[in-house]
Amino acid sequence: MANHSQLTLQDAASPIMEELVQFHDHAMMVALAICSLVLYLLTLVLSEKLSSSTVDAQAIELVWTILPAAVLIALALPSLRILYLMDEVNEPDLTLKAIGHQWYWSYEYTDFKDLTFDSYMTPTTDLPLGHFRLLEVDHRVIVPTESTVRVIVTADDVLHSWAVPSLGVKTDAIPGRLNQTSFLANRVGVFYGQCSEICGANHSFMPIVVESVPLANFESWSSLTSS
Repeated sequence: MANHSQLTLQDAASPIMEELVQFHDHAMMVALAICSLVLYLLTLVLSEKLSSSTVDAQAIELVWTILPAAVLIALALPSLRILYLMDEVNEPDLTLKAIGHQWYWSYEYTDFKDLTFDSYMTPTTDLPLGHFRLLEVDHRVIVPTESTVRVIVTADDVLHSWAVPSLGVKTDAIPGRLNQTSFLANRVGVFYGQCSEICGANHSFMPIVVESVPLANFESWSSLTSS
C-alpha cells in the first residue's frame, strides 16, 4: 500500500516484484552515473580556459560509441530477463479468471465447481473504520500464500486493466480476448490495486483487493464460499 509523499515503489510481495524493484534501482544508478558524468563535463568545460590542444578524434569517437552501447546492454539484459520471467506460467496451483465490467470486477475460481462472485467498491458511507476509501471492496480475492496463481483476464464491455502493484501484475482486459498472467504471493497480507485503463465515467471506482492467506485458511474459505 502506497503512503502519502512516498517516492519509492510499494513493498514487493512477490518474486517478480522483487526483481522489478531491483531492476528499478539498477536503472536509477545507471542514470545517476550518466547525470554525474554529464555534470562533471559541463563544469569542466565552463570552468577551464579554452585551449588549442585537441584530443585524437578517433579516441573520442571510440569512447562515445562504445560507452552508450555498454550502457544500453547493461539495461537491456536484465530487462529482457524479467520480461521472460513475467511471461512464464509453469504448472499453476490455482487458476483465477478476472472479468472487467463497467464498473466492477467478476471473479471465477475455475478449479472449483461453483466459486464465482462480483467485487464492487465499498461506498464511503459503508466503509469500516480503518479501511481505505476508494480501495476497499465488498468481496476480496482470496489466494493462498506461496502458491502460483494464474490469472486469466478479459472484459465484458470496454477495455480495462487488472493491476496490483505490490504483486508486480498489470494485464489488459480486452473484450473477446483472454490475456494471461501469474503471481506468487510470498507473504500474508492485503494488496490493493485499481483498474489501470480509462474505461468510462467511473473508472476510478473499480478497485482490486487481493488477500493472501495460509493454505489452510484458503481451503476453509473456499469450502464455505462454494457450498
